[in-house]
Amino acid sequence: MTEENNTITAGGAIFTKLKALGVDYVFVNSGTDFPPIVEGLVEASHKNIDLPTPIIIPHEHAAMGMAMGYYEISGRCQAVMLHTNVGLSNGATGAINAACEHVPMLMMSGRTPVTEETRFGARTVPIGWGQEMRDQTALVREASKWDYELRFPEQISGALDRAFAIANSTPKGPVYLSLPRETLCEEIPREGTSDATTMQPAKIGISDREMDAAAAMLAKAKHPLVIAQRGAGDAESYAQFGQWADEWGIPVCSWWATHLAIDTDHPCHIGENPSPWLEAADVVLVLDSLAPWWPDKHKLPDDARVINMGPDPLFSRYPIRNFRSNLSIAGENADTIPALIKAMRRIGGDADVIAARRAHVAEKAQATRDRLALEAQASTAKGITKQWVSACLGAALRGKKSSVYSELGVKLGSVERKGHNAWFQEPHSGGLGWSFPAAMGGQLADRDRVIVATMGDGSYIFSNPTACHQIAEALGLPVLIIVLNNHEWGAVRQSVVGSYPNGYAAQSNEVPLTSLEPSPDFVHVAKASRAWTRKVDRPEDVPGAIEAALAAISDRKQHAFLEITILKD
Repeated sequence: MTEENNTITAGGAIFTKLKALGVDYVFVNSGTDFPPIVEGLVEASHKNIDLPTPIIIPHEHAAMGMAMGYYEISGRCQAVMLHTNVGLSNGATGAINAACEHVPMLMMSGRTPVTEETRFGARTVPIGWGQEMRDQTALVREASKWDYELRFPEQISGALDRAFAIANSTPKGPVYLSLPRETLCEEIPREGTSDATTMQPAKIGISDREMDAAAAMLAKAKHPLVIAQRGAGDAESYAQFGQWADEWGIPVCSWWATHLAIDTDHPCHIGENPSPWLEAADVVLVLDSLAPWWPDKHKLPDDARVINMGPDPLFSRYPIRNFRSNLSIAGENADTIPALIKAMRRIGGDADVIAARRAHVAEKAQATRDRLALEAQASTAKGITKQWVSACLGAALRGKKSSVYSELGVKLGSVERKGHNAWFQEPHSGGLGWSFPAAMGGQLADRDRVIVATMGDGSYIFSNPTACHQIAEALGLPVLIIVLNNHEWGAVRQSVVGSYPNGYAAQSNEVPLTSLEPSPDFVHVAKASRAWTRKVDRPEDVPGAIEAALAAISDRKQHAFLEITILKD
């Protein structure tokens, strides 16, 4: 790409540096700002230079979702490259989702040339003028931990070092680097562009004093409660957390959980409803939970003490979050959970109190599971429900190493899930169209894992399904996509009825601004990319259809699409 072997363009150096940082994939939606980057990739190929794998992604939202899903399975931060302001705007929703879930990501996009002539890389076509913005970074600034616009070509290695370190520092999150085309076209010395990073991510040190205080509060509590939304760290801390809950007989609630912290059949997993446990609690551990309960609905005793523990226990990005926090402990879950367990074991507890509480919690938890199983079966009297699909999917996945990405799809309370990374739910930011691409990113990270994305028909439309199916076929990603089609925005209907339970909408068969009828024939969208497909309309056909779809992804290694017509909520 250059006349001299000892120089390289700034654009060509990007992938070399990303490799040194440990990035595996760069999810790319390219544009006219990419010539020096593309030239650098071709040169590297001719010279057998090892680089991260670039993956062409035909829609930016899918690129962001795949980078997010890859991290959630692998634990390794990836990179996304988008096209100027228009590409960045398409990726902004993904940035909001990643920021909400503390997912590190290197976001980059080109910047349209600012020069009109003379300088190499200057504007050549009308979009060079049309894509100019006063503040392009504003599109993602609130979702970014750090942002910068590259000023000089020699800054590229240092800027990427800094970006990677900040993205992976506690609390983790996306960062953004803007890349002007003229700067990318300038040459720099090749030496040093493949050097290891000069900066390491920062982890928050755990305060022994604060951890001892939390341990003492929980060890002495008569009615402790844990509310966990974003998992229990890594596989090791996940296992320790489950053992700890059983050891102390502490109920664990998964209210609106985006990640699984404890197996759904664990004797201390009390399900999604915190209300009866919260009302009796004397100490509550809020484990990495943005909104641990519904303030207008779930009531906490005035004398109860609350511990907020997580990477950002007070969720400082959000202007308003006024949940009680008598003790706030910052740190990654994989570090704080083992530290808390050790501190509580040093203190010890009343064996008789713990045994009685353990038996009580186990009895109530099992009663909840039994009730949900009966409700799922009974719900099929008039048609297919989310509860029934959830129960069938859980049964079909039993014993398989699997992950379910649910976006307004199957319900955690009804689907059995076991193990670290077994469950991911739509981010609390609500950027729809997340689960399909995130599932593909997860499959890319672990080819041996069974990956299922389940979503409503509205979420499927938001995922840009034509682009996502093309990606699944092109990369050979055997994900299973299950669309639960109720022909409407079910979440909007539920919100209206919940706000006005005795209103006109609650009594009406048709609720304005919710209908998605006539529904497209989604099966044909999937067939266009050679997916295995099936459509199901009867409850009794659901188990067999799921089994057949799982067989297709396992035996044929092709992605599968299952559309299930469900009742309106």
